[in-house]
Amino acid sequence: MHRLQDLVRLHRQGLPCRAISRLLRMGRNTVANYTDALRKAELLDGDPADLPDISRLREAVEKERGSRQQPRQQRSSIERWLPIIDAKYAANVPPTAIYDFLRLEHDDFAGSLSAVKRRCAALKRARGISQDDVTMPVDTDPGDVAQVDFGYVGKLYDPEAGKERKAWVFVMTPGFSRHMVARLVFDQKVETWLHLHIECFEELGGVPKTLVPDNLKAAVVRAAFGIDEETALNRSYRELARHYGFVVDPMPPRSPEKKGKVEASVRYVKHNYFKAHAPQDVRDARTGLQRWLVEIAGLRRHGTTGRRPAEVFAQVEKPLLSALPRGRMELVAWQRAKLHRDCHAVFRGEFYSAPWYLVGKHLELRVTRHAVTVYHEDQHICTHRRVRRGKRATIEAHLPDQRSALRHRSREHWESLAYAIGKPTGDYVAMLFDSDDVLHKLRQVQAVVTHLQGFPDERANAACVRAMHYGNHSYQGIKDILRRGLDLIPIPGGGNRLADQWSTRPRFSRVPSRATDDNRPRPDQRPEEAAPLRRVADDGAPRAAGD
Repeated sequence: MHRLQDLVRLHRQGLPCRAISRLLRMGRNTVANYTDALRKAELLDGDPADLPDISRLREAVEKERGSRQQPRQQRSSIERWLPIIDAKYAANVPPTAIYDFLRLEHDDFAGSLSAVKRRCAALKRARGISQDDVTMPVDTDPGDVAQVDFGYVGKLYDPEAGKERKAWVFVMTPGFSRHMVARLVFDQKVETWLHLHIECFEELGGVPKTLVPDNLKAAVVRAAFGIDEETALNRSYRELARHYGFVVDPMPPRSPEKKGKVEASVRYVKHNYFKAHAPQDVRDARTGLQRWLVEIAGLRRHGTTGRRPAEVFAQVEKPLLSALPRGRMELVAWQRAKLHRDCHAVFRGEFYSAPWYLVGKHLELRVTRHAVTVYHEDQHICTHRRVRRGKRATIEAHLPDQRSALRHRSREHWESLAYAIGKPTGDYVAMLFDSDDVLHKLRQVQAVVTHLQGFPDERANAACVRAMHYGNHSYQGIKDILRRGLDLIPIPGGGNRLADQWSTRPRFSRVPSRATDDNRPRPDQRPEEAAPLRRVADDGAPRAAGD
């Protein structure tokens, strides 16, 4: 409006429109439009020394502007949907989400995203500033607070993987000095997150009293979306905080401005170092980043403090940090895992057993470099030695008593269990394995050995002696002998039933491959002369039932 006063003064002095345009650096059409508006308000003529008030000039210009009809082509293409847009924006829905909603729910919507954004901007201007829009700078005491954050820096070549990978820079910034410690990594796993903190603490030479992260899973398992809600920290991060003696103050979700010091540090690293140097190999990037931090970032004049961050940190903040603990913390990862039907829980392809009665329940695994400790409802269950990916760590007592041995499928294992009962049982199991040169007898042997383990060794061996004597090669036969107590009856003509020596071939058994040939009539033999299929004992008595 003060330029309009100059326009009125120059016009009253008699200068032409071209000269006024040149002196005020305004377009001639603009000068002409303002001149017409002020002439209609009778403000253009008069004494050059007695200029009209700014408020009268504004009123005249706005009156003329309001009287003009809006050009037809500037009418909004979203006029029909303005009530919907206004309601969505009042509910804090962003412009892009409003635009997508209208496209999806209204087939006749033909507006543009720019039109929706302009409407939202107009609503924001009309609403004006609110208390929530005001930012409050927070001054921190030396050694009190440090903020941490990740920033994506593009792809770098990883010589260990032999290819380019996504890389992030981790930055820790003490709040008082604005000194920076940074590291380059290829992931944001829990172990990486903990290791970065440990390295930064050791480089700083101490531990800040409070650390301010955002809500990544390595730090915060459940974020608090309200004042009454409780934040759940990652248990690994909680152990790190206890070991190094700091407290964690995570930011509310979607509030990066509340840790603006480290956000500004991450932007500074990305724009000043990575954009200017553009490293390709992670080894060159790490070497160059450390040099840049020492020679450039640490010695610059900070825009807010006006001092060199490295000097302020060394002189003021470092002496006030908490001392490092004597021992470096062993990296710990906690993971919630379900116990599967095979009585094993999985951690990154590694299998660890737990008691079978916990199948289907969720366990907590505390994983270190050398051990995995299993908890259920905060109660210690067991501890395993760490195994390689794809391997199993199994405690036999965790498996059901009747099924634990079934996971072993080698012949040597089952023969050793049988010989542990006694030599007759071991020889009987070996005979079962050899009874068929094609069909694998593992399942039958498993059933026999498992059943015999439930009886005294003397009865189990006697049952095997009787089964060997009568050529009984079945699990059901062994089961019937023990069920009916036939192992307690002396074998007819066999002497002591637990004799250490017996025929290596059962008295009534035949080689399976010759069984048919032995009973098939010869060409020169009459059918009634063929050997009968029914077998009897040597004394002519039929076999006892179950033998």
